[in-house]
Amino acid sequence: MEAKYDHIGKGYNNTRKADPFILERIQYHLNPIHEGIYLDIGCGTGNYTSKLHNKETKFIGIDPSQKMLNIAQKNHPTIDWKLGAAENIPLKNNSIEGVVGTLTLHHWDNLEKGFSELFRVMKPYANIVFFTATPTQMEGYWLNHYFPKMLADSIAQMPSLKTIETAMNLAGFGNIFTEKYNIQPDLKDQFLYVGKNNPKLYLDENIRNGISSFSHLANQEEVEKGLTQLEKDIASGDIQKIIKSYENREGDYLFLLSQKEN
Repeated sequence: MEAKYDHIGKGYNNTRKADPFILERIQYHLNPIHEGIYLDIGCGTGNYTSKLHNKETKFIGIDPSQKMLNIAQKNHPTIDWKLGAAENIPLKNNSIEGVVGTLTLHHWDNLEKGFSELFRVMKPYANIVFFTATPTQMEGYWLNHYFPKMLADSIAQMPSLKTIETAMNLAGFGNIFTEKYNIQPDLKDQFLYVGKNNPKLYLDENIRNGISSFSHLANQEEVEKGLTQLEKDIASGDIQKIIKSYENREGDYLFLLSQKEN
C-alpha cells in the first residue's frame, strides 16, 4: 500500500521547511548529550532530520513513503534514510540514543505497537520528543468556520492526548510531559494552522498543496466555497471577528516528552 504522503502535492518540500523555533525546542528537549545514532521517525523529506544531524549527533530518518525518502536522499545523501514505519522499525534493540517525530503520530496505524517499537530500539535513559496536535486543540482552530468537514476529518484522525499517553505507558514509557506551542508569526514550516495569524496564506495553492488536510482529506467543493468566503472576510475585515471568536488557552500544538527509564 502506498503511503499517504506519496500522494501529497509537489509543493510539500517547498513549503515545509524546518522552523527554527520548533527545531530549538526539539533540540532542547532531546538534550543529545551522548554521541551516537538518533532517530527521526516519520521523517518525510528530512527537513528536521538534516538540521538535527551533525558529527556527534547522527540521525537516521525512517518514513513509509519512498517518494519522500527519495527527496531526502537527494538533498542530504550523507544521512542514512530507511523505508519503514513506527510499527516495524528496521533497527536493533537498544541501538538509538534518542527519538524525535514531527506531526507523525496521526499517521501511525497502531500507537501502542509504534511506541513499543521505539521503546525496543531506544537505549536506557534515551529521550523521546514528539511535536503534534490534539483534537481538543484543533477544535479551537478558526479554520473550522470555513472548512468544517475538512477539519472534522482532520480531527477524527488525531489521537487524543489521553490515547497517546495510554499507548506510551503500555509500551513502557513512564513519566510523560507536555509543552504547549502557539503559532509564531514567522513560522517557517507551513503546516495546517500556519495561517492562524495570517489568513491570506491559505489563498496560496502552493501552501495548501503541502498540507495533508487540504491535499488528501479535503472536499474540493468545500475548499473552493471556504476560500471564497475567507477572501471576502479578509477584504471586509470580518475575519478578525471570526479569529477572535476562536481564541482559547489550549495551545495550537504541543511537544510531547518522555524517557526510556531503564
